[in-house]
Amino acid sequence: MISRIDLRGDAFPTGGIDRDLLPRAELDVEAALEKVRPICEDVKHRGTAALIDYAEKFDGVTIDRVRVPVDAIKRSLAELDPKVRAALEESIRRARLVHGEQRRTDRTTQVVPGGTVTERWVPVERVGLYVPGGRSVYPSSVIMNVVPAQEAGVASMAVASPPQKEFGGLPHPTILAACALLEVDEVYAAGGAQAIAMFAYGTEDCRPAAMVTGPGNIWVAAAKRLLKGRIGIDAEAGPTEIAILADATADPVHVAADLISQAEHDPLAAAVLVTDSPDLAQAVEKELETQVAATKHIEDRIVPALAGRQSGIVLVDGIDEGLAVVDAYAAEHLEIQTENAAQVAARVRNAGAIFVGAFAPVSLGDYAAGSNHVLPTGGCACHSSGLSVQSFLRGIHVVDYTREALAEVAGTIVTLADAEDLPAHGAAVRARFAGGEQMNADDWTVPGS
Repeated sequence: MISRIDLRGDAFPTGGIDRDLLPRAELDVEAALEKVRPICEDVKHRGTAALIDYAEKFDGVTIDRVRVPVDAIKRSLAELDPKVRAALEESIRRARLVHGEQRRTDRTTQVVPGGTVTERWVPVERVGLYVPGGRSVYPSSVIMNVVPAQEAGVASMAVASPPQKEFGGLPHPTILAACALLEVDEVYAAGGAQAIAMFAYGTEDCRPAAMVTGPGNIWVAAAKRLLKGRIGIDAEAGPTEIAILADATADPVHVAADLISQAEHDPLAAAVLVTDSPDLAQAVEKELETQVAATKHIEDRIVPALAGRQSGIVLVDGIDEGLAVVDAYAAEHLEIQTENAAQVAARVRNAGAIFVGAFAPVSLGDYAAGSNHVLPTGGCACHSSGLSVQSFLRGIHVVDYTREALAEVAGTIVTLADAEDLPAHGAAVRARFAGGEQMNADDWTVPGS
């Protein structure tokens, strides 16, 4: 059901691990790019009419408008199962606790007397938040997008999620209910690349946004890549992935269950175990057989995901080698199920989120840890972070210098301007002082000279 890669002994690479040695899904975003380009151009030119046409073509549903009526959003909350509502409210409460602590404060640095630089943190004015549909319903993704945007102080936000045939062309009612709980009443029944184009270009109904965030399929990732620059993006999120670093102390029941929990998302989902224990590897393989047979979504998601080239069990000689593998893999979700798990986790450099010990499964982070589950995939965790309040903030430097403070550093500026052959830069400083236009850099007092 799941393949093995043996990196023990001489098979362990010297001088760094080539990422191509490790399990990874094949995603050709560049090929998808050319397929989404005409879709995005169509939305740019035809707006809402194009979105309605694509709802019928891709989602199999006929709709006469894209924006969801406010009364439909309120009705979804009123009709929501009370237990689901309570669970969403608890998830929101915990997410606010964590994300509320992430808000940055302005900081002013006095460089010299009379010269300061202040870094102001300003939220983007408007964001589009994408919530995927299709195989599953993700009200949790509403929370993970909306809460950090709200905590950042974003004034205007809109949610888009694919229209669902069984719900009359509206997004899933649980998604609408989550929007209502978060007091978001601007929601659009739009999915895929066309939704990203809607946020980038705007339509008759939807004002363009400055930024778009949220997970999605390859078409969403391709549209983000295509429109990046026109609109800010969080990341080109691909299929979900879990890596588990485990030793002989790990419970194979837990490990197998966690691998399956990610595999049930999508046939391209990645499930990777890295271990120095052959006995654990064998026990996990047996547990996979048992647990998969007893669950749901077997043939359409779990089995293809576990059997795909993106999943596997990687055998290593020890925890040091295991850490090297998981750092090279840079997983979206990384579980540490080893002896002294917290100490091992502290040594990890590349991961979207780290789950420490036997009682911190990825499912906890998906719903109720308080952390964010919109995380970098495809190895991007080596250079990118998950969604946070910071994602929605821009740092603006405010420079405030008096005449005296500028005069003190004028010689430095003129010297560097001349060194770069940009004399007008120096002239802009000279112009602020009587007779300065005729003065050479040597005539100014350069601090430290």
